[in-house]
Amino acid sequence: MGLQDSLLPGLRHVTKQLAQLLLLVLLLWILFSLVVFTYFTDSQVNQPHKITPFNSESEHSTYVQHSSRAIMASHNSHWRLYADRKGPFQHRQVFQPPRAREEFYFRNFGERHPRARKYLRKPPRSGYSDDYFSNDWSVVRGLWKGQVSSKMLNHRLQRALRDHVHSNKHNVLYKGQRKANKSVEEMLCQMKRQAQLRTLDGSEQPFAHLGFKQLASSKLQKMYTTCAVVTSAGAILNSSLGREIDSHDAVLRFNAAPYKGYGKDVGSKTTIRIMNSQILANPKHNFSSSLLYKDITLVAWDPAPYNIDLHKWYQQPDYDLFTPYINHRKNFPEQPFYILHPSFIWKLWDIVQSNTMENIQPNPPSSGFIGIVMMMNFCEEVHVYEYIPSMRQSNLCHYHEKYYDAACTFGAYHPLLYEKLLIKRMSTASEKDLKKKGKVTLPGFSKINCPL
Repeated sequence: MGLQDSLLPGLRHVTKQLAQLLLLVLLLWILFSLVVFTYFTDSQVNQPHKITPFNSESEHSTYVQHSSRAIMASHNSHWRLYADRKGPFQHRQVFQPPRAREEFYFRNFGERHPRARKYLRKPPRSGYSDDYFSNDWSVVRGLWKGQVSSKMLNHRLQRALRDHVHSNKHNVLYKGQRKANKSVEEMLCQMKRQAQLRTLDGSEQPFAHLGFKQLASSKLQKMYTTCAVVTSAGAILNSSLGREIDSHDAVLRFNAAPYKGYGKDVGSKTTIRIMNSQILANPKHNFSSSLLYKDITLVAWDPAPYNIDLHKWYQQPDYDLFTPYINHRKNFPEQPFYILHPSFIWKLWDIVQSNTMENIQPNPPSSGFIGIVMMMNFCEEVHVYEYIPSMRQSNLCHYHEKYYDAACTFGAYHPLLYEKLLIKRMSTASEKDLKKKGKVTLPGFSKINCPL
């Protein structure tokens, strides 16, 4: 018994130490597990979302197209419900674009572009590859030369293009011819013949029955000598183009792009403002009260089915532009306000597709392209700023927003790349204007002479 009594304290001490050691190991294991769990959770959160077809513009585009139609045109999963509204026949829900990603970055354009601006960049989040921002300048240089292909886009934008072609939400069925090597004269004459401006005049059903003829403004036909089309591209910042832009007889602006505070770069004159239907439907734009939309000519558009089913379009527009249009015409009957006819929108798409052998996104053209062609209808000469990127090119979507995405320049929802290629091929601007000002110059339809 004496020996056992003498060993017991030692055993108790050893047992206590083992218990403490096991407890310490257990705590370390729990801590390690938490660290691993947190790491993989964060990695999943930061993974880029699968690109899925957009259900509206992004000009976005917004996304995008704008958009954009609010762009980013291929990230449908980010959109959040923010308000309900009633369309002409149904109760529908309106969605707002994804929150802007604060992805600032350095972009040194290298020795070939010594005057180009350097942009701040935060390193890509975990899960984003360098390809997310790659290839931009090779595409820009391709546009300058009038030689560009979707294969030059980064993998993300190529995947977005394929997804939109596959989804074909507007049931586009193109049966026309394709020719990628038309002369400038052929392209301009095709544009003049097929892209005559058409607005909703209330003569067709269901609009005739609903009294739209009494609401419609008189025909949009005023002629101007020189016109400026001012895109909302971020590259227009620090351009000092404001005075040149304001020197034109008429100035076209897009969606909710402001000019106050940006006059040095974008000018202050506004003659016409073209808007996608989100501007009218989304309360945050204050369409009925904002001074942006006063004392100028307004033009709105919304994507309809490719087969131009006006009944279906009226019942199920992408965003309800009809109710705000009716209210605005009643409250401000003297202000010119037009809705573009869907046939005009889709004829422009047909023109773009007919000038490339590649399958373009079967979604409506961007507001930018629509606005350029619209101005060619009633201007003798059209000067377009930063539609084709200049030396200031960046991934900043709009000069008035901190939102970065190459899709805003090269397209995801909208066939922007192909639109810009077509505009570049028709341009008469000098290489200096193109690179320094991001300016292309186009003749108006009245100045285009075509064979009978």
